[in-house]
Amino acid sequence: MRDVRITGTGQLLNLSRDLRRAGGARLQRNFARRIRRAAEPLRDDLQTAVRTVPIRGQGRTKRGGPSPTTRPLRATIAAAIRLSVRTTGSPGARIWIDRASLPKDLEFMPNKLDEGYWRHKVFGNKRRWVGQYASPWWDVTIRRHTARMTAEVQRVLDDVQRDLT
Repeated sequence: MRDVRITGTGQLLNLSRDLRRAGGARLQRNFARRIRRAAEPLRDDLQTAVRTVPIRGQGRTKRGGPSPTTRPLRATIAAAIRLSVRTTGSPGARIWIDRASLPKDLEFMPNKLDEGYWRHKVFGNKRRWVGQYASPWWDVTIRRHTARMTAEVQRVLDDVQRDLT
């Protein structure tokens, strides 16, 4: 699973440098707020996508009973999707899955869920394993937002550049 980074290295770095030179704390906050607003729909859509991704089992179609855990897999992963915006250093927005906020046993599940297949023990029984399938959700969702994000970031860059001159 790759992080999503919204950067236009040259333009964003130059703009960040210009903002610092102009001493415009208000301009920097405005810039960061608008970049965040541009990225929030992608984060929200990623969370919705993982919450609704269909998971199918392998083999028997009869359910084996209630889950031994109280944490729902898809909601736990959705809650771990983060968004951060930087205006200095390497300016831009980044959307990622915070593995530190996931339970230890689910640390690699976002990758497995997006790859589409994983195996696990049946209720902890080391002799019984089952495979499960899911549809990819991370890259598909990002591709849907790429054009909008690029246009929005370019619009923000143009507006802030206009404010500086």
